[in-house]
Amino acid sequence: MSLEDEIKTKEKRVREFLRSKGLKALLLKRQANFSWMTGGGLNLVGITTEMGTASLLITEDSKYVISNNIEAPRMIEEEALENQGFIVKTFPWHEDQEVSIIKELIGEGPLGSDVPFPNATVLTEEIARLRYSMTPEELKRYRWLGKKVSSALEKTMMKTKKGEKESAVVGRLCRELWKDRIDPITLMSAADDRISKFRHPIPTEKKIEKYLMVSVNARKWGLIVSLTRFVHFGKLPEELREKYEANVFVDCTMMAHTRPGIPAREVLQKGIDAYKEKGYPEEWRFHHQGGSIGYTGRDYRVNFKTPDLIQENQAFTWNPSITGTKSEDTILATSKGPEMITLPILYPTLSLSVEGISFKRPAILEK
Repeated sequence: MSLEDEIKTKEKRVREFLRSKGLKALLLKRQANFSWMTGGGLNLVGITTEMGTASLLITEDSKYVISNNIEAPRMIEEEALENQGFIVKTFPWHEDQEVSIIKELIGEGPLGSDVPFPNATVLTEEIARLRYSMTPEELKRYRWLGKKVSSALEKTMMKTKKGEKESAVVGRLCRELWKDRIDPITLMSAADDRISKFRHPIPTEKKIEKYLMVSVNARKWGLIVSLTRFVHFGKLPEELREKYEANVFVDCTMMAHTRPGIPAREVLQKGIDAYKEKGYPEEWRFHHQGGSIGYTGRDYRVNFKTPDLIQENQAFTWNPSITGTKSEDTILATSKGPEMITLPILYPTLSLSVEGISFKRPAILEK
């Protein structure tokens, strides 16, 4: 499949959605949806912003980019959106003309949008579902990204030294990622006792004594992968090894049950059962267990009321945690079983089999 075929596939999904909802047009303003619809384009200025600076309007027979005169030249020259068949509609940066341009293009017809917008029906979750099943071209980009980020994080961790600050380690990771213009959009790091204290430890200037965790969500072409790695200086205590390996088992159990057509909430229950099996029945209560990923850090965090069925070639990152440990990598749900997108490349590994599926997972690096 070429980029042209990818774009056509997505146009077909959107136009079928228009017909199913009785809409005349669909407005896409979120960065995630812009990147998805354009095969990896970016309408961002700030790398962590959810809203883009240029909008897409898709009708039954046309598609438009609506942008102020600051962003329009880049949309044409670097994002090459005219080559994809988009018609560029530009307005002066000092005049807010987006509403009037859309009205001129579609009249009073019903409009759907991924964000609140005048006279539009907000359909954020329904639009997100159009992205879940990845195309062959997206899968190529995603596999490349998974290997690059895995290698960058593990290389960074292997060079980490005792006494180094959490923030300094994260800084080196960002340097590795930016070599390939990969955006580090979420970074977590904890040394020693902070790992047990906080499930979402933002990086600080605390110096490492014995034990370090680093987690990253990293993005390129709009696609995001998520993973976590650990390093321990000196021999790993047996209690910590036991906890970590139990946590990996929980993670692998969830991945093994991440199959197309299965309700996502059933995977959560399988994970909870695995916590109990390993002797940690309450640990799941202290942090969400992850969920669908792709063009956002999590499209949805799975809970007991999650309505979604897992789709073919949908990406997931489960992130079970047992106090002091965590297990996290990104996979694709396929009819042949889970495919690892992030994976151990430089790290020592653990091998285990769950539900007849063999997994090779990162161990804690001992230095």
